[in-house]
Amino acid sequence: MRPAHPAPHRPAAARLLLSALLVAAAPLATPLAEEGMWQPAQLPQLAATLKDRGLRLDPTRLADLHAHPMGAIISLGNCTAFFVSPDGLAVTNHHCAYSAIQYNSTEGDNLLDRGFVASSREAELFAGPGSRILVTVSVTDVTGEVLGGLADGLGGRERYQAIEDREKELVAACEKDPGHRCRVAATYDGMRYELVKQLEIRDVRLVYAPPGSIGKYGGDIDNWMWPRHTGDFSFYRAYVGPDGKPADPGKANVPYRPAHHLRLATRNLAAGDFVMVAGYPGRTSRHRLASEVESRFQWSYPILETLFKEWVEIIEAGGAADADAGLRYASRVAGLNNSIKNYQGMMEGFAKSDILARKQAQRRELEQWLEADAARKARYGPALKELDALVLRAQATRERGVYYEFLGRNSSLLGAARTLYRLAREKEKPDMQREPGYQERDLIRIRERLTRLDRTFAPAVDRAVWAHFIKRYAAIPADQHVGPFDAWFGIDGNTLEPARLEKRLDEMYAGTKLGDQEARLAWMDRSRQEIEKSDDPFLRLAVQLHDSDMALEEEEKTEDGLFQAARARYMEALSAFLASQGKPLYPDANSTLRVSFGKVQGSQPRDGLRYEPFTTLAGVLEKDTGEDPFNAPEPLLAAMRQGRHGRYAAPALASVPVNFLADLDSTGGNSGSPVLNAHGELVGLLFDGTYESIISDWDYIRDKTRAISVDIRYALWIMEQVGGAGHLLAELSVPGAGQERAGR
Repeated sequence: MRPAHPAPHRPAAARLLLSALLVAAAPLATPLAEEGMWQPAQLPQLAATLKDRGLRLDPTRLADLHAHPMGAIISLGNCTAFFVSPDGLAVTNHHCAYSAIQYNSTEGDNLLDRGFVASSREAELFAGPGSRILVTVSVTDVTGEVLGGLADGLGGRERYQAIEDREKELVAACEKDPGHRCRVAATYDGMRYELVKQLEIRDVRLVYAPPGSIGKYGGDIDNWMWPRHTGDFSFYRAYVGPDGKPADPGKANVPYRPAHHLRLATRNLAAGDFVMVAGYPGRTSRHRLASEVESRFQWSYPILETLFKEWVEIIEAGGAADADAGLRYASRVAGLNNSIKNYQGMMEGFAKSDILARKQAQRRELEQWLEADAARKARYGPALKELDALVLRAQATRERGVYYEFLGRNSSLLGAARTLYRLAREKEKPDMQREPGYQERDLIRIRERLTRLDRTFAPAVDRAVWAHFIKRYAAIPADQHVGPFDAWFGIDGNTLEPARLEKRLDEMYAGTKLGDQEARLAWMDRSRQEIEKSDDPFLRLAVQLHDSDMALEEEEKTEDGLFQAARARYMEALSAFLASQGKPLYPDANSTLRVSFGKVQGSQPRDGLRYEPFTTLAGVLEKDTGEDPFNAPEPLLAAMRQGRHGRYAAPALASVPVNFLADLDSTGGNSGSPVLNAHGELVGLLFDGTYESIISDWDYIRDKTRAISVDIRYALWIMEQVGGAGHLLAELSVPGAGQERAGR
C-alpha cells in the first residue's frame, strides 16, 4: 500500500517569477511519457498529448476544480478519497480508513476482523478525533506575495521568518471565510508558492469496511507485489451542520451535499484503455541532487529498515501479552511494515538502477550549459555551490536527526507533554507571532490528537519502545548528543547504565497522570508557570528539554531558509536548461491536487517474468489457504466457486476483475485516489504500486513503473455477495441494487 517567505531585488524577483509562470503556462513538449504528477492548471497545455493518449473529455474541464470530475476529489489529510453520491458518501482505501476501523474496534467487537456495514445513517460510526474530509475550493498563485522584495543576501534565519510571516498572513486572510482550512504550498522546491483553500469537514463517519480478510487480503506478503487480489476499499460519509456548514461532530448534523460526485463506469475497462488518476500524492524527490540520492539510499533507508523492524518486534511482543494493546497499535504496525517493505524495495531498486549515474550526468550537462553563458553562470553558479555545501552540512548531523529527534523522544506521553508545554509558551504571544501548529486555528487539532491518544497508546508498549530507542540514541557519536536529555537519563558519553534507565522509566510511568484523557486535556488550559511547577515526570522532562530543542529548531530554520533560496534558484536553472532542450519540468509532489495519466497495461520486470494487466476471482481461490492472510470469507469463496459473477464479469476475462495495473505515476497520498476512464467515469481505486515501482518516489521507469488499483467491479461484487450493503449499492445507482442479497 502507498505509505509539506519577501524575493531578490525587484529585477531578480521578476525573472524568478517569470520563470515559474513559464513552467506552468508554456505549451509542454510532446510526445510525453506518462511520467509526471501534473497540476490541474497544467493540463490544458497537455491537451494534444492527452487527446493522443485517448482522453475523451475536454482537458480544460480537468483544470476546473469546481467542475466534474475534479470537484469530486477530496483529501483525508494523508490519503485521497472521492464523493460517489449526492449525500456525501465517499470512497477511499481500506488501509486509509484503517485507523477509523481500529478506533471503533474492541476486543469483544473487532471491526478490523469482521468488517462493518452501517444498516442506516444513524448506525454510521464517528471515524475518530482528527478525522477530516478536505474539499479543495481554490488554488491561487501567491509567489509574488511570498517572495516579492526578499533581498538576495538575506540570512537563512531571516529569510525563513520572512517567508513564514507572509504565509501566516495569507492563511489568516484566507481563513476569515469560516469553515475553511488554508495553507501555502511550496512548489518546484520553493520557486513557486500556491495558496490552497479547502472546505474542512470535521464530522466524518465510517459507513462500510469489508472484513480484514478482504481489505488486507495477502497482508504483508502481497504488499507491493503482483499478482494482487486485495479488496482495498472502504466508505465514509461527510456530515455538516443543519446550515450546510462544517461543524463539530454531533447528532444534529446532516450529510454534506457535494457539488459533484463520480459516477460508475458504464463501459468495460480493458487492457490498453486510457486511464487517469486524480489525488493528493504526498512527496516525491525527483529533483534532488545525486549526493542526496546517494545518502538516502546508502545510509537512511538501511538504518530505518533495521530500526523499524526492531520497533515492530517490540510492539508485537507487547500485543502478544495484551490483546487490547495489540489492537491499539494495529494501525502503527501496519504502517511500519509497509515502510519496511518500501525501504527494502527502494534499496533493491536503487542497486539495479542507474539513477545516480543519470543524476551525475545531468549535473555535468547543466554546469556545461551554465559555463557557456556568463550571465547564466553568474546567476545560477553560486546557488549550485551553496546547495552542495548545505547538503553536506545537513548530512553531518543525520544521526541526531534519526536517533534523537525522530526516535529518542519517541514516547507518546513525552510527545503529549512537549506539545502541552510548547502550547503554554506559545499562548503567551500574540496569535500571529506564534509558531505554526500552535495558533488559535490549531487548538482543535491539538485537542483531537491528545484525545485520540487513548486508542493508540498502551503504557507497557510505549515504555518498551522508548527504552529501546533511548539505548540506540546513547550509542551515536557523542558530539551529536543533546545535553539535557543525557542528563535526565544519566548518559555519559556513550555510556548508559541499564539499571539506571529502568529505574528512571519506572518512576516516570508510575508518576504520571498524562495517560488519563481528562487530566491530559486539562493541561491545555494551564499556564507555562503551572506546567513548570508540576511534579509530573513527563512534563518535567518536557520543560528540561525545551531550551535545547528550541536551539535545534533555530538551527533547522536557518538551514531551511538557506535551502529555500538555493533550491529555488537551482530549480530555476534546471527549468531553463530543460526548456532549452524542449523538455518540460513537472513539479515534485507536495500533497496538493495532481493528475497522472496512462493506460491499463502489464509489464515485464525481468527476463522470463510477465505481469498481466488484470487479476481475477480465480487468483483469490488459487491463493486461499484458509489461514491469515489468505483467508477470504467462505460466502465469498462459495460465490467464486459457483461462478456467481453477475453483472460484474469482464467478457474478455470470463470472470470478475479484482485488481489491475496501469503505468500511472503515483506515490504515497495517492492511496484512495479514483482511477477514471477516458470519459471521466470511475473504474477503480489506486492503492499500491508494484515492487519494481517503489523507487518511483525518486525515479520514474516507464517500462517498470506500475500502479495497482482495485477494480470497482470487484468492490461492487463484494458488497453484493457479502451482503448487508444493498442500500449503499442503491445509493451508488447500481441497477437493480437493493433487490439482490441486500439483507443477506
